[in-house]
Amino acid sequence: MSFGKRRSVVIASAIALAGAVGGVALTVAGAGTASAAANTCGYLFDDFNYSSSADSSLTAHGWVPRTYAGGPGVPGATWSANSITFPTNGGQKVMQLTASTDGTGGGTNQAELYSAQKRYLEGTYASRVRFTDTPTSGADGDHINETFFTISPLNGDLDPTYSELDVSEYLPNGGWGETGPINYQTTWYTYRNDPWYADNVHSEERTSFDGWHDLVVTVANGHVIYYIDGQQVGDHSGKFYPRQTMTINWNLWFIDTAAHSGGLSTYIQQVDWVLYAKNQVLTPGQATSQAAAYRGAGNAFTDTVDSSGPCVTPSGSASASASPSKSPSSSPSPSTSTPPATSCAAAPEWSINGIYTTGQTVKHEKSANGNPNGPGSGQGKHLWRAKWWTQGSEPGWTANWEDLGHC
Repeated sequence: MSFGKRRSVVIASAIALAGAVGGVALTVAGAGTASAAANTCGYLFDDFNYSSSADSSLTAHGWVPRTYAGGPGVPGATWSANSITFPTNGGQKVMQLTASTDGTGGGTNQAELYSAQKRYLEGTYASRVRFTDTPTSGADGDHINETFFTISPLNGDLDPTYSELDVSEYLPNGGWGETGPINYQTTWYTYRNDPWYADNVHSEERTSFDGWHDLVVTVANGHVIYYIDGQQVGDHSGKFYPRQTMTINWNLWFIDTAAHSGGLSTYIQQVDWVLYAKNQVLTPGQATSQAAAYRGAGNAFTDTVDSSGPCVTPSGSASASASPSKSPSSSPSPSTSTPPATSCAAAPEWSINGIYTTGQTVKHEKSANGNPNGPGSGQGKHLWRAKWWTQGSEPGWTANWEDLGHC
């Protein structure tokens, strides 16, 4: 995650690697050759074949090495583009994040690489990541956080459209009051920084993840399903399903310096490749095969996310005839429109606090910038039908609603 505290208000049962959670049945997209698949649905693939963080191709391909100050992590720490390098590992270029601390804010350096555009929502995200349990130099024991995540901006405290998927936050030495090693998958609804309040659901694995791992998450059908090395480790749904587009990010940072024992300690995290399959549900095996197909064809980078064909909804995406995701047991509020209205005249206005279930309809003019409290888009009101249980997801900006036309 990109924030310096973690306290879950809603917590899923811990999921051991030996016991995967059962998910809803999804129609799996076929993953043939990279070129054939890209004709119908968009892909992003990058194997990070760059010379340095100053390589013009890196920014041209939509990646930004973080240089601005602020959280998460140690107050006063530096975020430097020089902390992003591209060494060779096993004959392949990799993206490497480096972070170090001497136990002080001024002596702490952290690293992050993120996508410049907030344009990723439903589909499959995958990245091959090398986590490390020990520093490359200095004393061990720091509360280091090694991550892969997607995120949207928080438009004010407790923003109900906020979306974040922490595909993995690996804490080899623990942190947040936990001993390590521990790995988290966290799906966020919203939060407030001061006083701290977090509304999220998480899964966890209490085992070492030192080494290379294939991290995959599918976002479709009202469910966010997480996998590590092909094994399902989390299934999060209900109101936690993302409500707006996000960026793709990796960062390496120190939760605090409480466990530092002196001197300078340096840690690394490496990323071999990243793949995003827009509006497609790929199995972990298909995702890694798709990445291998690009690499085998000598294609170091491709991006057809915005230029792809007519693939506009995920394979297996819920509809009125599909099984809806379950609403959280903590939100038993009655439906807002029963039976569903069939016209704008009969449909209620959408409410940001309303709870809607599959098939219910509302009328609403989407906002201009994805902020329901901001100005309207000027497109006028449309009739919208909920695809599954939803709350706080604005029609027109999220995949939770089907557009039935202008009022």
